Amino acid sequence: MKMPPAVAAIEIDRDGNVSLHGAWTLAGLRGAGDVVARALAAQRGKPESGWDLSNVDTLDSSGAVMLWRSWDRRLPVDLTIRPEHMQTFERIAAVEREPLAATPVSPFAWLISLGRRTLALAAALGDLLAVLGQLALDAVHLLRHPGDMPWREISANLYKSGVRAMPVTALVGFLIGVVLSYLSALQLRQFGADVFIVNILGLGIVRELGPVLTAVLVAGRSGSAMTAQLGVMRVTEEIDALDAMGVPRNLRLVFSKVIALALTMPLLVLWTSAIALVGGMISASAQLGLSQEFFFELLPKVVPLENLWIAQAKGVAFGVTVAVVACHFGLRVRPNTESLSANTTASVVTSITAVILIDAIFAVAMRGIGVPKL
Repeated sequence: MKMPPAVAAIEIDRDGNVSLHGAWTLAGLRGAGDVVARALAAQRGKPESGWDLSNVDTLDSSGAVMLWRSWDRRLPVDLTIRPEHMQTFERIAAVEREPLAATPVSPFAWLISLGRRTLALAAALGDLLAVLGQLALDAVHLLRHPGDMPWREISANLYKSGVRAMPVTALVGFLIGVVLSYLSALQLRQFGADVFIVNILGLGIVRELGPVLTAVLVAGRSGSAMTAQLGVMRVTEEIDALDAMGVPRNLRLVFSKVIALALTMPLLVLWTSAIALVGGMISASAQLGLSQEFFFELLPKVVPLENLWIAQAKGVAFGVTVAVVACHFGLRVRPNTESLSANTTASVVTSITAVILIDAIFAVAMRGIGVPKL
């Protein structure tokens, strides 16, 4: 039994008639090399030639498009072809005959776009409220059944979000303290107000920079990790498996992260602020000659204790916000990698924006507390 050739073949007789054989597919054309392409190029512009495709074994879109272009995008007058292969050329011809329909531009396109964005925002806010509502229900459930508290998950998240974040927060806090002290010293020295650098560093770091800086670092590090973890679980259908096994997914995955970050963030704020003050003190000693004893003696006098409590309250609020936003976007991930990357990015951006907004609310609400009177 004669096996059909695995490559495309072309024969041209003395009268210029063309006969095709073999597999006119992507693999068959690749196996034929440049011989077929040169032969088809030589036949272009000869409409009187006869074409015989009856011996073609297989024909796919690659071979059909190649022939269609060599025929100047029209069928030859003298063409012998199988019906099933003719259907392929008819589809190609139909596609080229159909002009691309111009999409009419509506004068209300901006309103339609605004409406779609508004509906998307409303849906996102609805999902966020659902997460908050489920957290409240989980808290009520744990008050009634304390034995269901996910201690292992909380402990694991405390370690991941707190202990492992200490080196980077310490490094950034120290550098911020040094930079802030250096820039402040350059200005205060001109007015002979060197001692006021303790006021600037104390209030600026303890009340504002420490909590906000820590929240931004945690949002970029731990918040994105939480979103990615939940997103991967969504892609691999692990969350659906938990539902099928009757495991309370929100209690194990969301509630534990929120509680862990609410406990971790105030401690990280205290840690980062302390390291930043140490960096500022070292820089002030080098720039202005202020001793460490003088710095530590003056700091409690110019920075009332209320500022520390405000910073701790900010830490709790920032921790809950970052965790809720991270879990919200993690649970919204669809089963594809593009959605995972998009939601992780949105989680970090939204968390940082929410942190700055909450900090502004704290600044307005607490403007008369913890500020020493001159």
